[in-house]
Amino acid sequence: MRRGAGILVTSLLICTLLVGGCTAGGDGKGPIEVGSKIDTEGALLAHTIMLLLEDNGFDVIDKSEFGPTQIVRNAIISGEIDIYPEYTGNGAFFFDGTDPDVWKDAGRGYETVRQLDLEQNDIVWLTPAPANNTWAISVVAALSEDEGLRTLDDLSSYLADGGFFKLACSEEFVTSPAALPAFQEAYDFELTDSQLLVLAGGNTAQTQQAAAQGIDGVNAAMAYGTDGSLAALGLTILDDPRGAQPVYEPAPTIRRSVYEQYPEIGDILSPVFQSLTLETLQTLNARIALGGEQASHVARDYLTSNGFIE
Repeated sequence: MRRGAGILVTSLLICTLLVGGCTAGGDGKGPIEVGSKIDTEGALLAHTIMLLLEDNGFDVIDKSEFGPTQIVRNAIISGEIDIYPEYTGNGAFFFDGTDPDVWKDAGRGYETVRQLDLEQNDIVWLTPAPANNTWAISVVAALSEDEGLRTLDDLSSYLADGGFFKLACSEEFVTSPAALPAFQEAYDFELTDSQLLVLAGGNTAQTQQAAAQGIDGVNAAMAYGTDGSLAALGLTILDDPRGAQPVYEPAPTIRRSVYEQYPEIGDILSPVFQSLTLETLQTLNARIALGGEQASHVARDYLTSNGFIE
């Protein structure tokens, strides 16, 4: 009996060391490493994903606010993270040579990036949110009113006439072909280094605060379509009538091997992302950027109040 008990104890110990416990302690799903970009919405969506996975028996590792787009993108391709929220319009940047008009249509853009990423990188795109978080340029309300700036065409004319303009933005906004370079090409203007205040990271809450407070002469800021702080800070987004920007709908992207192991992840995340409209994301982002709430708290409150988790 003692020998049999010893074998049993030894077997249980080996099982624990190898797989973290045989069956005791939960389903043993994961761990899933969840990343995001360094911005308000990235943190919100990453915590939304983590809370949903945890509620469905997964172990998760928090790698939210991991880095700018290219860093997070390289991390999922290399297997350093398993899942993170990405934007459909970035397919134009990821896959050179595609028809630019594809990315300006929500449905076509999603299907194109879904197919190309699966074929070339073994990345699966799950259900996107119906919210266009496109790059935008915002200006302080006084500048908009005094100079009649309503569109990027207006801005181009204002700059050509020598109007004072200084934009707070991230390095990615300056260097990504889909961001400032796309605006400049479409509207025939070019900002000099002295007209830019480049901040570390990609958090639009910082760029918009800089514009609202006039830091270092800044009177304009990089923004996203779902930012919740614009109205409260007295900033106005300039319309993009020439369609310089693709449609950027956020969607979970996940490594194919992880998705094939846990295909239920798609069903877990889909109804929540479908519920994240433009207005919903603006409201949730405002609670973080302006209200000072933690992204994890805002995500949990939204999920519990809408019955997605208990």
